[in-house]
Amino acid sequence: MSFAKEFLEEAKRVIDGIDAESVEAVARILNGVRAAGGRLFILGVGGSAANASHAVNDFRKICGLECYSPVDNVSELTARINDEGWESCFSKWLQGSRLSAKDAVMVFSVGGGNAEKNVSMNLVRSLELAKQTGSKIVGVVGRDGGHTARVADACVIVPTVNSKTVTPHAEAFQAVIWHLWVSHPLLQMNEMKWESVK
Repeated sequence: MSFAKEFLEEAKRVIDGIDAESVEAVARILNGVRAAGGRLFILGVGGSAANASHAVNDFRKICGLECYSPVDNVSELTARINDEGWESCFSKWLQGSRLSAKDAVMVFSVGGGNAEKNVSMNLVRSLELAKQTGSKIVGVVGRDGGHTARVADACVIVPTVNSKTVTPHAEAFQAVIWHLWVSHPLLQMNEMKWESVK
């Protein structure tokens, strides 16, 4: 079997392994956040940071949900990393954004953060803050979901079907899942451009 065929077969297995009820649970939470006048803050590192930025656009434009990500202001993000450290760069940004119980924090991550292994501690510290403020926590994460899955109100785990392709599938399916959410009847408020062209 070619690599391309194998990779696409893995993608089918990932889809079959995603828990649809977890996807629906996040949609309900986001609908509630919007109805309460809350905001959505999306966190991600590396490829997940690029996904966070794209998703902010979609949630704002398609769903009318006030939404932000710290990765969209590289000046502030790098200043915080330089002056305060990597571990607190997201949580300090969330504090500056006055994160509250009306809001939600969404994590896009391959592993979800892990305090014991000192991995993605900026995500871990942000979720600790979210817990303290009573904010909702949701995410799309790979592997076993890590810290995010343990503390989230609802979390979609992208199943591992091949230990050699964890990252590409986790990051690719972040995009599949958030596009599902912005298309969801509970969340979509505005028609997308190409769907509106007759």
